[in-house]
Amino acid sequence: MVYGTVFHMNRGNPFNLKALVDKWPDFNTVVVCPREQDMTDDLDHYTNSYQIYSKDPQNCQEFLGSPELINWKQHLQIQSSQPSLNEAIQNLAAIKAFKVKQTQCILYMPFEIAKNLAPFLLESKNISPSGVKTKTINQEMFKLSSMDVTHADLVNKFWYFGGNERSQRFIERCIQTFPSSCLLGPEGTPVCWSLMDHTGEMRMAGTLPEYRQQGFVTYVIYSQCQNLIKLGFPIYSHVDYRNEAMQRMSYNLQHIPIPRSWNQWNCVPL
Repeated sequence: MVYGTVFHMNRGNPFNLKALVDKWPDFNTVVVCPREQDMTDDLDHYTNSYQIYSKDPQNCQEFLGSPELINWKQHLQIQSSQPSLNEAIQNLAAIKAFKVKQTQCILYMPFEIAKNLAPFLLESKNISPSGVKTKTINQEMFKLSSMDVTHADLVNKFWYFGGNERSQRFIERCIQTFPSSCLLGPEGTPVCWSLMDHTGEMRMAGTLPEYRQQGFVTYVIYSQCQNLIKLGFPIYSHVDYRNEAMQRMSYNLQHIPIPRSWNQWNCVPL
């Protein structure tokens, strides 16, 4: 997640983020977050988000507790691929007086990304040499396209973490800022979609109920992956442990699973 945010920062920094480290140049912990002027709504945990990576997660609590680093008086979320940060965050919850809810999901990386960034993940994986196969789409009825900001309400309705005004604004900003993909149906509106957020993650994918189990979202995500890989994006995604359909889709797309490595802590002051 830190890698993805820094990737965007080095390419224009469209979300106006900043990166902070505990020391330089030999840092142990890096935190990426918005600038203070963008975190004016104390209840907006979509904007008040922090991505953390630490070489020493057992000893990063003091740095994370620094008053100038994280505003613990706000509703906020912390994201990391390191579940080992949980101990430090839980300790800070007791010290700073906030309640915390941890969400863990399966982290997936496309085969091409894992091969370049983390080849050790492929050692025990049986990857089919025939590659990925997706269903043929009736291109007279369905058209591959990008999302429009007017589609944000639809995404917000089906997003597991959304469904409110603040998530709507976050989705609108993601659509306006980053690459997205969708499949437009006969009426010219999306029947399935996939977005990218400020961490470089492909997420918020969804399909209208009446169009499910037809291979549409697989087609959209595969097409989006191929385009983003060509552009050099370090793409990844997460899937809930209960979402067996998306897990099967990830397997069919040859995405490499890393269990318990997508972590989000929602923090609310008491």
